[in-house]
Amino acid sequence: MKSNTLTIIKKEFARFFGDRQLLFTAVIMPGLLIYIIYSFMGSGIESMVSEGADDVVTVRVENMPQSVAPLFDSLPSTVTIEQPFQQPDIEALEDKSINTVLVRFPADFDRQLVEYDPQSGIPAPNVEIYYNSTNNASQRVEYALDAMLSSFEDGMSNRFDINRADSEEMRFNQASDESIGAMVWSKLLPMLILMMLFSGVMAIAPSSIAGEKERGTIATLLVTPMRRNELALGKIVSLSSIALLSGISSFIGIALSLPNMVPDAGELSFHYTASDYLVLLLIIFATVLIMASAVSLLSALAKDVKNAGTMITPFMLVIMLSGLLPMFQDGASQSLAVYLIPFYNSMEVMVAVFLHEMQWSTVLVTLGANVAYTGIAVWGLTRLFNSEKVMFSR
Repeated sequence: MKSNTLTIIKKEFARFFGDRQLLFTAVIMPGLLIYIIYSFMGSGIESMVSEGADDVVTVRVENMPQSVAPLFDSLPSTVTIEQPFQQPDIEALEDKSINTVLVRFPADFDRQLVEYDPQSGIPAPNVEIYYNSTNNASQRVEYALDAMLSSFEDGMSNRFDINRADSEEMRFNQASDESIGAMVWSKLLPMLILMMLFSGVMAIAPSSIAGEKERGTIATLLVTPMRRNELALGKIVSLSSIALLSGISSFIGIALSLPNMVPDAGELSFHYTASDYLVLLLIIFATVLIMASAVSLLSALAKDVKNAGTMITPFMLVIMLSGLLPMFQDGASQSLAVYLIPFYNSMEVMVAVFLHEMQWSTVLVTLGANVAYTGIAVWGLTRLFNSEKVMFSR
């Protein structure tokens, strides 16, 4: 009995360690995936944290008190202090390209600190900080100012307030609901769209090609008078269309569930034009075309559906990394060369659409690149269909 057990163990070990693909997928790939993804996320977070750190930010102060003035010297060297400012300066902060933070103290702040009596029922002096949260540099300085004044407030036994809204009209964050919503959607939706498109492709593509090889029905198609490139194009277009329907269905579900999935999502602005939706649809279709093409090529190389799933796993890493990129970016890239990179180009265009920064030049480059890559994939799949060694390997 012991010898039989050892025989089975040796047999399984020989099967496992003799299959390089299985060994790579089961032993090497999990650690490799975790290392790559976590390293990438760490670099992305570091980049996001340091975004705007070197930008010069102007802090304009109204009624600078003598008691607080020395504290402003502790701000980073990239911060310049000016005074005073006017009401139009507050409204100008709606433009996120302006690296400015405005601070307003009461005219007699120091006297109010001394005379403030919590028992009197009179509100404490209020320090107002106006900024735009969609500007990383200004947001960073606002955090520093808030921390600095909060520390000073604690030392004064909480004798004043910071950004106390005495009326509903008072708004310290000058970023509009539309720009805040655009920032949220640009970081969230591209990743969700890409992942649901990939899920749709994975649900049908392996069984359509590798499955037919496993069942032996691919031979029937190959002996018909149909040209192999027609077969390849038909497979890719049909798989892309079905995956697109799955993606659209998922997108509708996500859109309807956003108010429940994201806190206050129902209050975030989601105003886009017909051209924005048209570009999104075109980019989604171009993305699913190249995605179905890549999965079809890998499925054609696989021996069966299980083997296809194993071969597609590394490709999933590329999809995941492409989907994560928008979460660590402050906006879409301005370099046209970026829009030649498969999948990443689609993410960049989606980010630009959601941020209302779409440029037709980048859209056309992305569409052209993805269609060209699909054409190359059709040619490659045709070559595989012409290879008896690949099509009838078991």
